[in-house]
Amino acid sequence: MFKESPIVRRKSRQIMVGNVPVGGDAPISVQSMTNTLTTDVDATVAQIRALENVGADIVRVSVPTMDAAEAFKEIKKQVNVPLVTDIHFDYRIALKVAEYGADCLRINPGNIGKEERVRAVVESARDKNIPIRIGVNGGSLERDLQEKYGEPTPEALLESAMRHVEILDRLNFHDFKVSVKASDVFLAVGAYRLLAKQIDNPLHLGITEAGGFRSGSVKSAVGLGMLLAEGIGDTLRVSLAADPVEEIKVGFDILKSLKLRSRGINFIACPSCSRQEFDVINTVNALEERLEDIITPMDVSIIGCIVNGPGEATVSDLGLTGSSKKSGFYLDGERQKERIDNHDMVDQLEAKIRAKASQMEQERINVKEVE
Repeated sequence: MFKESPIVRRKSRQIMVGNVPVGGDAPISVQSMTNTLTTDVDATVAQIRALENVGADIVRVSVPTMDAAEAFKEIKKQVNVPLVTDIHFDYRIALKVAEYGADCLRINPGNIGKEERVRAVVESARDKNIPIRIGVNGGSLERDLQEKYGEPTPEALLESAMRHVEILDRLNFHDFKVSVKASDVFLAVGAYRLLAKQIDNPLHLGITEAGGFRSGSVKSAVGLGMLLAEGIGDTLRVSLAADPVEEIKVGFDILKSLKLRSRGINFIACPSCSRQEFDVINTVNALEERLEDIITPMDVSIIGCIVNGPGEATVSDLGLTGSSKKSGFYLDGERQKERIDNHDMVDQLEAKIRAKASQMEQERINVKEVE
């Protein structure tokens, strides 16, 4: 029973990263980045496919050398998801991966030297309809800005970003997105707020170097959530010191919580207490693991007792309210005569959730055919 988000998104121009629209009225896209050696083609392809399987819209690949660029050529042939190439300083690598089919160039034009080098990259991008991503990081500000501001500040990140923006504007190139990341939540949020008022290009959100899985997820949810709730952001990455697959999952969870995007099951589950009539925690964990392949947007409530159970179940696609031995079962908000045996609850619920997902997918197909 997914409802529209009350958030009014910032108006931005739209660019295309491969076949994925970014900005405008397009859904907020979720990205991650490979952490394999790019020159290890098989490992990198395997990781990209794993990311694609959990819903990644875009994947970034580091290309630090010409050998990596040659590997990228082979990688690109074997995957479907759009690839952003991460390049620093060497304009020749940017030209090479553009030739090999990069869907976006992550390169800061102010960092690649002489005017003719910048112009060569921009003209190649223009010729091949490849957008550019400007990426400013609080940990690698230009030396003169460090001296001017004394430390990374939102204003310093903004000034750094605008230097690169002005170069592309001067060259009449407008297909770009910008990020102003920092590991400090308030620094990043402040910089994005300032930038959002300066340009209408899409903004790529991230709290960079956020930390391990748990702490990084929390930090990213807080920082990105603040911005997204204000309508700021067109694409995002949750930067975790963890399996990149987890970045995609957390990214979608953040968007689901704000009703900005829905993919897969939104489990509504109580934290459990002495009133619970079954093992809520293990039930939900088992269902989440078993049902990761379901991409149909749906709400499933798993509540251990009758205090909050009926209320949550009546606003869910499928709900369970704990009771002794057998628990109450709801479908589309309606209490069913059928009850679920608490002893083999997980198997029964998995079957019912899969059946409901199939029904919802068929209904969606029927609506599209009528349209």
